[in-house]
Parts: sequence; C-alpha cells; structure tokens
Amino acid sequence: MTEAAQANIGVIGMAVMGSNLARNLASREGNTVAIFNRSPERTRGVVAAHPEAGFVASETIDEFVASLQKPRTAIIMVQAGAGTDAVIDQLTERFEPGDIIVDGGNALFTDTIRREKAVSPTGIHFVGAGISGGEEGALKGPSIMPGGTAESYKTLGPILSSIAAVSEGEPCVTHIGTDGAGHFVKMIHNGIEYADMQLIAEAYDLLRYNAGLTPAEIADVFTEWNKGQLESYLIEITAEVLRQVDATTGKPLVDVILDQAGSKGTGVWTVQNALALGVPVSGIAEAVFARSLSSHPEQREAAAGLPGPANTVAVADRDAFVEDVRQALYASKIVAYSQGFDAIRAGAAEYNWNIDLGAVSRIWRGGCIIRAQFLNRIADAYAAEPNLAALLTAPYFAEAFTEGQEAWRRVVISATQSGLPAPAFSSSLAYYDGLRAKRLPAAVVQGQRDFFGAHTYKRVDAEGTFHTLWSGDRTEISATDSH
Repeated sequence: MTEAAQANIGVIGMAVMGSNLARNLASREGNTVAIFNRSPERTRGVVAAHPEAGFVASETIDEFVASLQKPRTAIIMVQAGAGTDAVIDQLTERFEPGDIIVDGGNALFTDTIRREKAVSPTGIHFVGAGISGGEEGALKGPSIMPGGTAESYKTLGPILSSIAAVSEGEPCVTHIGTDGAGHFVKMIHNGIEYADMQLIAEAYDLLRYNAGLTPAEIADVFTEWNKGQLESYLIEITAEVLRQVDATTGKPLVDVILDQAGSKGTGVWTVQNALALGVPVSGIAEAVFARSLSSHPEQREAAAGLPGPANTVAVADRDAFVEDVRQALYASKIVAYSQGFDAIRAGAAEYNWNIDLGAVSRIWRGGCIIRAQFLNRIADAYAAEPNLAALLTAPYFAEAFTEGQEAWRRVVISATQSGLPAPAFSSSLAYYDGLRAKRLPAAVVQGQRDFFGAHTYKRVDAEGTFHTLWSGDRTEISATDSH
C-alpha cells in the first residue's frame, strides 16, 4: 500500500487516541504521517474516514518502517504493557542507529526506564512521552511531556511542538528529562487530577446537602467560579455535568449515575511512588482512597445503619457558605499541586533528572485535563524562586492561605458536623497545619519506636543519637555506646 520513505512521522495503533493523534499530526503543515495497526481493517477504516489527512498507510510493519524518512520517528499508541513491548521489539529489529521510538501511552515510568536501557545499546533513541488531554486533546492539541535524550528531542521537539496545545503563545511541550522522566511527570499530573476531581466533588456535596442547592444551581455557582481564581477545565466540565438532565427520568443526570468511581491506576502509581520517595501526597492519596471506598457497595450497605448526625447542618447564610467552600477548594487545590510538585522534585533527585518545575507548570496550562489559570501562578512562583522549598510557601499562595484558611476550617467543621465525608478537604487542611507546626507529635512516635525497638532518637539540645534503657534502669545512653 505504501511508497518508500514519504513520511516524516509515523503512528502505530489506530484506536481513538492513536488515530486522533495521527489526524492532528497530518493537519499541521510540513507533516506527512505514516499509520499502521496490527489489524489492517482498522487502518483502512481510518484512511477511508479521513481522506483529507493524506495518510501513508501500511498493512505490515515492514511497509510502515520503509515509509518513514530517516531518522525514522514512530509514536506507539497501543495498550500499555505487553502490547507496547511487542511493538518496541518489532521496531528495534528494523530501525537503525539515530532512529526514534516514542511510547505515547500511559506507561509506568519504571517500565520506560527498563525499555530505554534495553533499546539504548542499539543506538536507537527511546522516548517515553506523557500525553494529556484525552481524545479531544489528541486531536486538537494535547499537553506533551517527552523524556528521552536531548539528541532525540532535536528531531522530535519541532514535530511535537506542531501538534501541542498553545497557551499564551507557547506550545505546551518541553523536554522533561532523560529516560522515564516524561512518564513520571505524566503520572504525577494524573495524581493531581485525582485530587482536583475529588475536591470539586466534595465542594458539590457540601453545596448540595449543607447549603441546599440543586445540581443546576451548583452548576451556576461553578460557572461563576470559573471566571476567577478557580478557572479551569475541570470546573468548566463539572458545571456541564451538573446541568445535564436525564432524558429518561427527567432527574439531574448526576442523580442517576451510579456513585462508584473507576480508576485506571495512575493515581495509585502516584501514591505508591510518593511513599517510596518519602513524600507526603495526602490529598492525592485520599482521592484515590475515596474512589476505592465508593467501589465497595457491599461494605457501604453493611455500614449504612451506623450512627451519624441526626441532620445535616443548615447554613445560616447560604451566600457566605458558598464563598467559604470556594476558598476551601482553592486552598486545598494549592496543597494538591504543592504535594505533586514535591513528588516531581524528589523523583528528579532519585533518578538524576534535571526537571524544570516552572516549565512543567507552563506546559500544563493548555491541552491537559488539569489546565487552569492557577498554573500561571505556579509558573511565576518557580520563576521567582526555582528552588522553592514548598510551593504553598510562595508569597502569592501564602497570601491565599491568609485570606482563606478560616473559611477552609469552617467548611471542614461543617462537613464533620453534618456527617458528610470530605477526606480531601480534611487531609489537605491537616497537611497544611502539619507543615506550618512549630512542633509535631512525631516526638511521641520516636519515643514509642525507641521503647519497643531501640530505634533511637535525637535531642533538641544536644548533638548525637540516643537510646533510653527502657527495660533497664531507664537511663539515657549514647546510641554509639549501646552497640
């Protein structure tokens, strides 16, 4: 089906994401796109549906490789896991030194590190690229987070820049770092997305059951919020969801959707890896756990009769409460992003990636699911202080806490008094208070650890490490003397 070496870029995998990405590439001046799917029928279907794209279609992997100009560049958009490994093996057997293999799927970054190590000795470049924005983003302009070598980015960068979303005149793509850096940052992006979605859902719950607003009224509130600090894609689409009426029952659609949230695993990966790196991401973790809890109907049914408050707490001033929830949502979002950027910084240190946190925030301003006005403030914070200890301490965000922390506390109290679960709001506030505390009860934990396991402790008034002889005369000794 093909003529030799016509295309400057190829896409393997013609499911919706792959075909949309190929269409996006084909629509940009200077790109000729080769496409391949292991099922030729699907490739033919894409060609027939989109003749305007001028695709160079192949029915075999050999034809596909022959259709690519050197250095050959192919983007893999197939299911993560064994399917991706199989395609990488096929390309590695056929590509030559200097060619580029890009995995654009939602791969676990450690798999990307492994794959890069396996491919690198051949002289072929392997790039793990996080792509955010869903099906629409793939077609109209996603946020792209490529890893890989700096050399590969010389070829790949202009191609990816041609299809990325544009925010404030800048394409939403940057070279994140070597090997698995791109997929690591995409993983953290998705973790923040979990937290953001859960926080918005908790805001809805509070407005509905404590303020007594209908879904349509809450949609109006969210639409208004979307004109200010909280302007974001997720606030925008939540308003659309809440405004939708079910055609069958005439009820708000949100009332007929089963309240069990699914998950594809990237939020879990974020929490697991943050734990391994020693970074608290409590807001993200609670969002992951909230989805897990929602998906255990048998436990929820068994617990339905447990005691709780007799009634929800009716708010005295509805407008004031709505404003409190807005401020609590904004404060909690700051915590979620701050925790996410902490995890990126820790991952960069662990894996020797030179990641520009300001650049990451800038490429998230368009195309991706967590795109928001808020990200400009994050970019500004890292521009002013690249080594910022914690994002939430930046002057702009510190001022937001000054203005909003009392409202945040009132909202968490209201949720508690009404028996409404608000795990992301509550844990975000607890993290904030823990971070700003002059002294934490961790001293008690260290005392306990020393008592049962001789794990030792340090003192506030002396250098060194110490142990109390708890099973003896309870004198304190230097830990060096105890060995």
